[in-house]
Amino acid sequence: MGLQIHFVVDPQGWCCMGMIIFVWLYNTLFIPQIILFPHYEEGHTSAAAILCYYLVSLFCVVSLLRASIADPGKLPERPKIPLTEQEFWELCNKCNMMRPKRSHHCSRCGHCVRRMDHHCPWINNCVGEDNHWLFLQLCFYTQLLSSYTLILDFCHYYYFLPLKKVNWDLFVFRHELALLRISTFMGIIMLGGISGLFYTQLMGIFTDTTSIEKMSNCCEEISRPRKPWQQTFSEVFGTRWKILWFIPFRQRQPLRIPYHFANHV
Repeated sequence: MGLQIHFVVDPQGWCCMGMIIFVWLYNTLFIPQIILFPHYEEGHTSAAAILCYYLVSLFCVVSLLRASIADPGKLPERPKIPLTEQEFWELCNKCNMMRPKRSHHCSRCGHCVRRMDHHCPWINNCVGEDNHWLFLQLCFYTQLLSSYTLILDFCHYYYFLPLKKVNWDLFVFRHELALLRISTFMGIIMLGGISGLFYTQLMGIFTDTTSIEKMSNCCEEISRPRKPWQQTFSEVFGTRWKILWFIPFRQRQPLRIPYHFANHV
């Protein structure tokens, strides 16, 4: 399954995504310079701490960029409908195109998306069947990076020994307190916001329900066959290998699950 680029022309989305990239860039540039490298040179921390920080930061930005440009599951203009599944398709009353049930028309993007969860301005893209796994990875690594940053900010003042060699001519050390306060503020905001979002996303996967379906109250427990959580997660991530659920550098191979297996919209 090749990588399909999906670019949404939306100035509001560009601004939101620009803010996220700014927060990521700010912490990735300043935290190592102020905390990690100086404390490593004086033996207060190990090289593994620096490597882990950059690794989490890399996974975070890769999942962000891929979730932003990945095709969320846009339906083609003339989809080929298998004869065995024709009864599980319906006509969209906004774009007059046939779509599988559980699809939704995104008014911002102007097309239908398979198993659409919601349109996210922070990635300037819809979250649908083909990029939901990347969005989950983004939430997970953003929480991890924010937590790691907050821990380092705390340790710098309250746990690590004071630095003996500080070059006060450098900008980062002259304005260290202000830079770390900004970092802490952004870390708390990001961690608080993303944690709530990540929780609702996980609950949606456990119950096999999208955010749109929850809001429209159209999913009734009686008509929904219960699936094990391993199966619902495997369908979202496109693999049953749990270690691959955390890797943003791969291509998702959708599991062939009939559209009518679960409840439809």
